[in-house]
Formats: sequence, structure tokens, C-alpha cells
Amino acid sequence: MNPFKKLAGQTAIYGLPTIVGRLLNYLLVPLYTRVFIPAEYGVVTEIYAYVSFLFVILTYGMETAFFRFASSHENKASVLSTSVTSLGFTSLLFLIAVVLFDNPIASAMGYSDNPEYIRWFAIILAADAFSSIPSAYLRLKNRAFRFALVKVINIVVNIAFNLIFIILIPYLLSTRPDAGYIPLIKAIYNPDIGVGYIFISNLIASLVTVIMLLPSLTGISIKPDTQLLKQMLRYSWPLLIFGLAGIINETFDRIILKHMLPGDVDAMAQLGIYGACYKISILMTLFIQTYRYAAEPFFFDHSSDKNAKTTYARLMHYFIIVCLFIFLAIMLNLKTVLLFVGSEYRQGAPVIPILLIANLFLGVFYNLSVWFKLTDRTKTGAMISVAGAVITLVLNFALIPFMGYMGAAWATFVCYGFMMIMSWYLGQKFYPVNYKIGAAGFYALITTLIYIASLFTARLGNAIEVLLNLVLLAIFLLIIYVREIKGIRYNSIKS
Repeated sequence: MNPFKKLAGQTAIYGLPTIVGRLLNYLLVPLYTRVFIPAEYGVVTEIYAYVSFLFVILTYGMETAFFRFASSHENKASVLSTSVTSLGFTSLLFLIAVVLFDNPIASAMGYSDNPEYIRWFAIILAADAFSSIPSAYLRLKNRAFRFALVKVINIVVNIAFNLIFIILIPYLLSTRPDAGYIPLIKAIYNPDIGVGYIFISNLIASLVTVIMLLPSLTGISIKPDTQLLKQMLRYSWPLLIFGLAGIINETFDRIILKHMLPGDVDAMAQLGIYGACYKISILMTLFIQTYRYAAEPFFFDHSSDKNAKTTYARLMHYFIIVCLFIFLAIMLNLKTVLLFVGSEYRQGAPVIPILLIANLFLGVFYNLSVWFKLTDRTKTGAMISVAGAVITLVLNFALIPFMGYMGAAWATFVCYGFMMIMSWYLGQKFYPVNYKIGAAGFYALITTLIYIASLFTARLGNAIEVLLNLVLLAIFLLIIYVREIKGIRYNSIKS
């Protein structure tokens, strides 16, 4: 099968539940930003930033190590059992430690009144970390539909319980106080939990996912191959550093924002506004994530092909085109997109284009990272991420006190841009790929010009603005069609 068609097909299968699920979760944002005030939503933003950071520690690069060793090791069953046992042990150890010290941890984070948040997320993190290898195993075996089913059920359960706890039960309590089932509801529901029900819904979904993935582990040994584990850890520990640096780049701004703002600013409200507007860049993140699900095993599977580098260059080319289209689709319809968040949150709109381009840089970096993964130079990849993390730390500390969340957004932009450039530069030394830099620059220029033109259409009234922005988006698609599709046909006829 044509490798591009195979990757596109697998991206669609892996990506469909992720895209649909993220979009459905995205539709919860209007609910959250209308039910909860910015300061309350700031709690959600901050805690999930910590969760992202801890998840990287708890998986310590083992997922990528699993792909690497399962594709080359003669005993794939041993690779699976070793990976699962290792993550199972460390996840359990983490869970026990957090439960024992939940109160001091809660106090240190500023949630001394809600130590239950810490316990809930300890369980969520342990369950999700353990689930990462069974999920990776489904991808390795190309069991994409099974993988998709698990993802869909996880999403449905999470959303369903969000709707039950945040909408249905409060509605029943307020409109039918004398109904026979009300005492039962009151016995299991506490309105004071508030945003905590977002976390409880996540907890239930994570446990359901573990239960669904357990059958795929039937028959594996719980005794790890210690020699193999040492080899996998030697491979994965730079990926842990890489991941930690990456998650600092991604989430550190939301962790420190409330600590860096001046005392006369409602820090949690600012955090909530920033977190809600960060969600608007979800479409770019969605595409990048679904692409990565299929691309990582694809890169390893095709690494021995004689035209592998040509394939990687073409994939990068199409990836950039799609990301630029997503950028324009969001920015040319930003007024409509902003309706998804409550009116109190829309003041954060200026961060959106900055974060969209920053995420594009990050997606390009993920594509470029193939060189250090295939050449086993993961230490170099880790060094790039560490350098990016240093930039993130310095710029956040320097900019947030003066620019607030706009400083955080610009720090993200600069960091990901630096990482992208450094990875390309070093990749050309150790694993040179002839990427279409000129074509990428051309499309970036066209995108910039169209975006600037859209800023002028905003002054012409809503109806005219919408129409002209659709024309601008159509112009971008027409340029793509002429250069990519008509151009290919012309070259084929000419040759």
C-alpha cells in the first residue's frame, strides 16, 4: 500500500475518536465558562497543568521505548510484559506515596481545603500511566479500531458524567425538589464540590479505560526481563528529560502564572481566562496529536525504506499546509469561535494567534524529531528540549509580571520556534532530509498576507466581514490546489 495512503488511513482511524472526543470535550468549555467564574475555572487550568507534568514523569519515555524495542527485539511478548510491569509498579508506588501525603501536598499547592483533589488525581495519573502501554500495544499491532473504541468510550463516559454532575442533577434538585429520587441524589451529590465534579468525571473515565484495556494483556508474564528493562531505561531516560522539558514548555506558564502576577490582580481569574483561550487553539493541537498517534510507529516502520527521507520530507510538507489552513480557518472566524467561551473570558483573545503559531512550530518539531529517534541520539533531543525549557523559564519570569498571560503566550512562541530551528539544524548534520523549506516559506507568506487582509475586513461590518473572510480562505485553498494538485498533474504529463 502507498505509505501516504496508509498513514492517512491510520491517522483518520486514530484521529477520528480523538478529534470527535476533543471537540465534544471542547464543547464542555462553553459549559464550564458559563457555570464557573474565571477564578473557579482557573483551578481546573492549574491542576491539569500539574497533571500533564506528572504524567510525563510517570511514563518516563517508556511508550516510545516500547515502540523502539518491539520493532527490533526478537521477543515482542517480553518487551510488552517488561514495559507493563515496570509502569504498573511505578504507578502503584506513586499512588501509595501521594495518598499517604495528600494533605501536605494540598497545602503546598494552595488547596488545603480540598485535599481530595490530590487523591483523585493520584488515581487518575496512576491509571493513565498504566494504560499507556496497552494503548501503545494496540497501535503497534495496528488494531486501530479497538484503539478507537477504547478512546470513544473514555470520552463518552467523561462527558456523560460531566453533564450529569454539572447540569442534570442541579436541574433536578432545583425543579423537582419533592420527587421520590431526590433523597438518593442528595445522598451521593454535594453541590459544594463544584469544579471537583470535572475531576470526578475524569477519574471514572480513566478507571473504565483501564478495565477495557486489561483483556489485551491476558497471558503476559508479570516478571520483567531485567536485562531488557535496563536497555529500555537507558534508551528512555533521555526521553524523560525530553518530555519533562517539553511539558515545562507546554504547561509551566499555567503553573506559575498566579505566583508571578502583581498582588492587586485576581490571579486565578487571569489563569482561568488564559486557560479558556488556550483551549481555542485546540484544533491545531488536535491535528498534531492525531498525526503523532499514527506517525510515530510509521516513522519506525519505514525507516529502512530506501526512500524514507523523501517520504519524511513530503509528510512534513503536507503537515505544514494543513496547519496553516487550520490557523486561517480559526483566525478568519475568530468572532464566531469566541462564542464558545463565556463573555468574561473573551478578553484573552489576543493570545490565540500567538499560541496557534507556537503550536505549529511544535508540530514541525515533532516531525523533525524523527532524526534523533531513528539514530538513537535521544540525548541530543533531550538537550534541545532542555534548552527550550530554559527559555520558557527565563521568559515567563521576565514577561509575566509586566505582560500577564500575554507574556506567557510569547514565551511559548519563542521557545517552540527555537526548538524547531535547532532540531532542523542538528538534524541536517546527523540525518539530513531535504525538507521543502522554500515551499513552506511561500505558504507561510501567503498565510500571513491573508491574515493581515482579514484584519481590515473586520472594519466592514459582520456580514461583509464573514463573506470576505470566506473568499480569503477560498483563495488559500485555490493556491494549494493549483500548486499541489494541478502542479503534480502538469509535471506528470510533462514527464
